Amino acid sequence: MRTTRAVQAILKNYEGENPGVKGNLARMLMEGKLGGTGKMVILPVDQGFEHGPARSFAVNPAAYDPLYHYRLAIDAGLSAYAAPLGMLEAGADSFAGQIPTILKANSANSLMSPSAGKNQAVTASVNDALRLGCSAIGFTIYPGSDMALDMFEEIRALREEAASVGLPTVIWSYPRGEAITKEGETAIDIAAYAAQIAALLGAHIIKIKLSTDHLMLPEAKKVYEAEKVDISTQAKRVAHCMQAAFAGRRIVVFSGGAKKGEGSVYDDARAIRDGGGNGSIIGRNTFQRPRDEALAMLGQLIDIYKGKA
Repeated sequence: MRTTRAVQAILKNYEGENPGVKGNLARMLMEGKLGGTGKMVILPVDQGFEHGPARSFAVNPAAYDPLYHYRLAIDAGLSAYAAPLGMLEAGADSFAGQIPTILKANSANSLMSPSAGKNQAVTASVNDALRLGCSAIGFTIYPGSDMALDMFEEIRALREEAASVGLPTVIWSYPRGEAITKEGETAIDIAAYAAQIAALLGAHIIKIKLSTDHLMLPEAKKVYEAEKVDISTQAKRVAHCMQAAFAGRRIVVFSGGAKKGEGSVYDDARAIRDGGGNGSIIGRNTFQRPRDEALAMLGQLIDIYKGKA
């Protein structure tokens, strides 16, 4: 596999990593219709764990079938498909080598009591990822949770093990928990902090949410105002989060969130593109739509990242 100059420039930012890690990063960056551009669109389907089956798939019953998501990612020409252990196992043989996969190695669920704290259980191993031919592992952390330090230690160990066998780590960095207000979960100072924490933990690819112009932390707000950090538009906020990810030296993809109108999805993608982000990791906004609509939306997102729309 030959890599483009854009991909080679990204890989140069990962000094100290072994050829296996870089090779798998290159595989994802060279895959699909965005291959070689330095941009990515990834399909994540862990919502059955997080929200339950009916909330995730009843609106489009075909999506109850794990093979549906493999086919959607392949036919759309995406960069990778991310899912928990059982979903990847369900199609790993049938679709071996047809799409890079990311094994989501921890998950939460909606059956926990409010007193349980914001945390996720480790539900898969690095050996599982190797057995299934995955290109990376994925892991969620909750900065702001009372359980965050435990999650940081878990991913440190998993990341070390994964890197030792050539697998990159994707960190879902989602601020939530006892120290974070609901409005603060998407505040720009918190989003940038989440990107920085993921980068410092060794993430090769960082997944964060798009942010608002709200500033949650009083001490941070003073700095934003004193230094006149421009957070006036979504593109500017994306650019600031890229700054927090080692001045853009780490791949950052932004989540699509709950299902919303097509126009909002496309506006988000343009802001990510214009702010220098690496792309989208978009689940419910695609697989909760009929297949033809999902393919059309993903095609439009790819065109946006190519600068064609």
